Amino acid sequence: MSTIDWTVLIFTLVAVVVYGVFIGRGQKSNESYLKADNKMPWYIVLIGIMATQASAITFLSAPGQAYTDGMRFVQYYFGLPLAMIVICITFIPIFQRLNVYTAYEYLENRFDKKTRVLTSLLFLFSRGLSTGISIYAPSIILSSVLNWDIYLTNVLTGGILLIYTYIGGAKAIAHTQKIQFLIILGTMAFAGYLLIQNMPNGIGFKDALYLAGKSGKLNVITTEFDWKDKYNIWSGLIGGFFLALSYFGTDQSQVGRYITAKDNTNAKMGLLLNGLVKIPMQFAILLIGALLFAFFSLKPAPIYFNERSYQNLKETQPEQAAVFEKEHQDLQTKFNSESKEILKLKETQSPQLNKTIQDFKNTQTEVKALHGRVEEAINNSNYNAEKTDTNYIFLYFVKNTLPVGMIGLLFAVIFLASWGSISAALNSLAACSLKDVHLIFKKEIPDDATELKYSRLHTLAWGIFSIGVAMFATQMGSLIEAVNVLGSLFYGPILGIFLVAFYYKKIDGANVFISAILSEITVIAIYNFDIVSFLWLNVIGAAAVIIFSSIVLLFYKQKALTS
Repeated sequence: MSTIDWTVLIFTLVAVVVYGVFIGRGQKSNESYLKADNKMPWYIVLIGIMATQASAITFLSAPGQAYTDGMRFVQYYFGLPLAMIVICITFIPIFQRLNVYTAYEYLENRFDKKTRVLTSLLFLFSRGLSTGISIYAPSIILSSVLNWDIYLTNVLTGGILLIYTYIGGAKAIAHTQKIQFLIILGTMAFAGYLLIQNMPNGIGFKDALYLAGKSGKLNVITTEFDWKDKYNIWSGLIGGFFLALSYFGTDQSQVGRYITAKDNTNAKMGLLLNGLVKIPMQFAILLIGALLFAFFSLKPAPIYFNERSYQNLKETQPEQAAVFEKEHQDLQTKFNSESKEILKLKETQSPQLNKTIQDFKNTQTEVKALHGRVEEAINNSNYNAEKTDTNYIFLYFVKNTLPVGMIGLLFAVIFLASWGSISAALNSLAACSLKDVHLIFKKEIPDDATELKYSRLHTLAWGIFSIGVAMFATQMGSLIEAVNVLGSLFYGPILGIFLVAFYYKKIDGANVFISAILSEITVIAIYNFDIVSFLWLNVIGAAAVIIFSSIVLLFYKQKALTS
């Protein structure tokens, strides 16, 4: 990067850290540190909810996801608006009435301590691991740009955000998320504009969309039902609904955002608006990836977007790399030529158009097959790299196309997006491990100063843990997919516990505790045997808790009748 880009990057990041430390100074109690004194208006709640979900994974990996698999990933969010309505009706009033620090406090009131602790541990394990992946996402940027070791960049990325998160708590997180998200949305919108402006030969937005459509990248809606298909309208509406219900209703990283609201109305407004805004925002980010495909169908694309990985292949297997490069050059020339021919013929509706489109699709298949062979060769080497180059596609465009200054700002955006979600996650992990585990087993109730000290120590400990997880995240492929798969392994059973708590008053703590453990075992078994796609695990996990609870209840009733 240029000196100007480095200046823009460093200045933006330092400014956010300083602002976070300044706004979060003077913490004196956990009421402020973990709940921001319950003073947040709806728009801060909205931004906090969106910033917590839209991590660097969203902005780094989503365009690459659309580039490789089309825009059908957006269906993952189709169940979100309905889930927001259910949460506003059922979850928020209960959490606000009880004035909880964590969602799991309610479970002790409804069931018992062991159910509260079990649910908290499920959350802590899943969120701790996914936070590590969120640290790894921006780390690969530093690693790629600076040619630094990925393990060093993990420490730097996770360590910097700990400064204002440790000092300022929920208040610092809420206000820095506001600044971060405004910078992110503005910069991503401008990047999309520059993508269209950099199309070759005066190609416009409509032309790029036409090419993306003919390549199958605008597959927003897929209606065919398939249990193993990760993204279709059925898995999105049903599986996505249960995932969103669990994530926004029972995951402390999100619950912690709206329990800071002034009142019920502000909490509900922030959550409902998130349901309305999230799908269009995700659509726009995925559209960038589809347009990137059109861009690289008109301009030479690299043989592999992770340049460091491919460079290692060239050095260790030069003959194999030479064969790949010759085939790639021939295919790329052919692909670029066919793309331009399609745009030339599309206005004339010539009979030749259909043949050219079919040739274009055939060449696209050949390019994909070559990419697969290159990827396999890289993965078979001893080089420690990601399984795919999905996370590098948008990064490659930024590095090689955008103007000076804009590159540094885009890199800053990746960091800011990551910090927004990670800081909220660390705050929620600290609140949960302190309130739901540590203090439950501590006989003496600490004073405000001691409890605040404990909160900061828990925040620091989870930061170190998440950095440790990031060290092992290099083989997870598409990060946006990896983090959602991980969540789906735990969200279903957690949601099932809450659904039983809300709607099945006859079921007690001992029953739901056993049912939750059986449900988690079931979900992990189904995932290991690859029976269904990951979104359905959320439905299965929630339903399993309810079914097992009903069976256990029936067993105890029969036992009571016979005794």
